[in-house]
Amino acid sequence: MTSVVISKVKGHVVSVQCEGHSGYAPEGEDIVCAALSSVIQTAVLGVFRVAGVNADYRTDEDKGSLSFTLGKMTERERHDCDVILETMLLGVEDLYEGFSAFIKLEVKDDVY
Repeated sequence: MTSVVISKVKGHVVSVQCEGHSGYAPEGEDIVCAALSSVIQTAVLGVFRVAGVNADYRTDEDKGSLSFTLGKMTERERHDCDVILETMLLGVEDLYEGFSAFIKLEVKDDVY
């Protein structure tokens, strides 16, 4: 099962932690894991390249983990990240609805 934890502060996504393989199919053939990874990694690319925001970003292929945490940013950067990350959340929630036996989703509000 893939665990996704999305943390928010005052309605803004501030971090995402994703770990584990979904177990839907063997590694390399797992469409659930691939779809989830694509949604989250595309959001990370958007944060870096579209919003121009640096984040603490880490991956571990052996564990099947990806995490990122946003730091301080301007109001404009925050807006751009909100658009990107709320869209990501919609994609993750949609996958969760269809594959909840393989994805654990937790959205934590006001974590700090």
